[in-house]
Amino acid sequence: MSAIARVRLRRLPAPRLRRPRLRTLLCLVLVLGLLGGGWLWVRGSALVSVDRVTVTGLRGPGSSKIRAALLAAAKNMTTLEVDAAALRVAVAPFPVVKSIRVSTQFPHGMRIRVLEQTPVADLTVDGRRIPVAADGTLLPSSAGAALASIPVSVPPGGTRVAAGPTLGAVYVLAAAPEWLRARVVQVSDTPSNGLVAEMHNGPEIYFGDATLLRAKWTAAAAVLADPGAEGAAYIDVTVPERPAAGGVASTTNSSSTGSEASTLSGAAATGAVGATTAATGPDAAATGPDAATGPDAAATGPDAATGPDAAATGNTSSTDVADTGATTGAAGAVGGASTGAVGAASSGNAPAP
Repeated sequence: MSAIARVRLRRLPAPRLRRPRLRTLLCLVLVLGLLGGGWLWVRGSALVSVDRVTVTGLRGPGSSKIRAALLAAAKNMTTLEVDAAALRVAVAPFPVVKSIRVSTQFPHGMRIRVLEQTPVADLTVDGRRIPVAADGTLLPSSAGAALASIPVSVPPGGTRVAAGPTLGAVYVLAAAPEWLRARVVQVSDTPSNGLVAEMHNGPEIYFGDATLLRAKWTAAAAVLADPGAEGAAYIDVTVPERPAAGGVASTTNSSSTGSEASTLSGAAATGAVGATTAATGPDAAATGPDAATGPDAAATGPDAATGPDAAATGNTSSTDVADTGATTGAAGAVGGASTGAVGAASSGNAPAP
């Protein structure tokens, strides 16, 4: 490259970026403003107003009132501007409504799905039965099948069951598997064993307090499935890792009086502990911000970890010691050879759980 060419390259001016003119900026701002204002006008205009509302999920005698309240609230909305808070306010007077889900169908359609509370028990007082949901919400009476009862001395006030033993009994039933809940006749609070579930043609189940309920039901199910616990009068799952069955009626061949403890077979006891340990994990996780609604919620759920765990452990330890003592006494009275006969007689005479 010659010297003249190098000089010319050095003298070439650098390209300059033109600054946007003020007029261009003003035009851009005006266009954006018109677009934003047009959007706000369209989303609230009659062009997208809600004209067709479909409500699903309702059943029962109060369905017509709930549907009318939702229709009245939805008519003031558009498919581009849905006020979910206004819909929740519209159904607030109806405790049977658990939640609602809303979707729109442009340009004039709206679908509202209502999720209703499901009763898990009946509060019984003075011959009345008051359905109650899993979170303690009191529900309107219905003509459905009778549920497990929770005896109360006075009718509850307000729309929810207050914190206390009655709410704990509700949580016990809410945490139960459906096939076991259907067998529960009554749940009550007792001074000696805490919350106790009475099974139809089966044993009583001692829960102690309303913590780790899913783990306790898992342990109870394992004991109920164990042939060694057949005929037991009670199952103690106060400490779910160490379930115990006892209260088997003594036979005529035994010289002992009262009741003798029923011992779980090794395989079933190991399975119960394993299943309970597996169930304890989710329960522990549910003690966090799992609100949902469900029974494992930290604040209101039945499995929230609380202080009475220590007291429950002590009570169960005493029960296990008593059961072991009863079994040892019965074995000593009958003798080593007759122990098998006594066990067989007890299994034959005991009612099916």
